[in-house]
Amino acid sequence: MGHILTATERAGIQIALAEAFVDSYVDYASIAERIRAYDPKVVREILYSEVAPVCFSNLETPVPPVWTGFNDEWLLDEIAKQLEARENSWLRRNFDLLKIAWLRFSYGYIWKELTEFHRSE
Repeated sequence: MGHILTATERAGIQIALAEAFVDSYVDYASIAERIRAYDPKVVREILYSEVAPVCFSNLETPVPPVWTGFNDEWLLDEIAKQLEARENSWLRRNFDLLKIAWLRFSYGYIWKELTEFHRSE
């Protein structure tokens, strides 16, 4: 449980979690299955501090009805840019702390849904 994630594992978790931000049907069971092997505390942190800041605006804006999800490469690139900006700027770091707190509150239901599937196994 306590092992350090490889870049590939982290990317896989990020890609899986991004699916919770599509504005059509979200397959929480499938996402839960893909993140099951990892420490829930780490996954929850990735959800709210890495994935949600990049993906949440998708739920706030109208998108074409046939839109199927985030491009993996774009997603990973945006997350990397965001983490770098956070690392390089005190202001950005502090702004993001507030943003992450808001995301945890506003999108808390996503984690609830994922842990429901986790428990029901």
